[in-house]
Amino acid sequence: MIASMTGYGKSVLELPEKKITIEIRSLNSKTLDLNTRIPSFYREKELEVRNIISEKIQRGKVDFAMQVELNPAARTQKLNADLIKQYIADFKEITPDVSEADLLPVVMRMPDVMNFSQDDLTEGEWNAIRNTILEAVNALNQYRNDEGNVLEKELVSYVNNIMSLLTEVEQYEGERIITIKERFGKKLEDLKVEIDQNRYEQEMIYFLEKLDVTEEKVRLKNNCEYFIQQINEEGSNGKKLGFISQEIGREINTLGSKSNHADMQKLVVQMKDELEKIKEQSLNVL
Repeated sequence: MIASMTGYGKSVLELPEKKITIEIRSLNSKTLDLNTRIPSFYREKELEVRNIISEKIQRGKVDFAMQVELNPAARTQKLNADLIKQYIADFKEITPDVSEADLLPVVMRMPDVMNFSQDDLTEGEWNAIRNTILEAVNALNQYRNDEGNVLEKELVSYVNNIMSLLTEVEQYEGERIITIKERFGKKLEDLKVEIDQNRYEQEMIYFLEKLDVTEEKVRLKNNCEYFIQQINEEGSNGKKLGFISQEIGREINTLGSKSNHADMQKLVVQMKDELEKIKEQSLNVL
């Protein structure tokens, strides 16, 4: 079964003094491209967070965010008096006519005028956070699996459409040979020249052999069946599906170059349209 690289996971941890929200998003990427946003209080655990995610999540552009909301009772507030005085002095230089009382409301909105202190991170708190991260990661992977189920149905549908179009090619093969022979015969009649009939038949056979598409049809059918087989394999196989789709494209292109028939060309165009859908969706397969 395949999984999508697109996903979202969220988990919330409620502690007596704070609320911690973990969110993980993922998009397409050739490798694991991990970006983390962690509050400074937990920055010492960033490497461990990265290890947790890299062990559980394969390819994708992954954004990890930890948001912490402290309860008022958990915050010890203290005015940064020295900084406030410095702000007021700086403002007085710019606006000497404004009183300190009028400047104070503006200064209190400046950065770092209030200091908040917390207790050190305990092992118990970190273990709870770690479990919350794992819950978010599992939610992300479940989301990817659900998206993969939808993706699988679409890919199988596109491949089956190509194989169905391939069966329609057969109805034009005999007609195509007759049309080619008639066209060459008419040109020879228009030239009104004597020809070596045996040599003409040999050249015609050689020409028609070059236009034979039997091998292309067999290889195209095999590649399509192999594509579906790989969809049902376990493990990450997005890159392999991309390689197989390239092989499918080669056979379709060769079939088109050899078709020499308007209706066959139309079928080839429809195959290419289905193939483009396969390529686009395969980029999102894990």
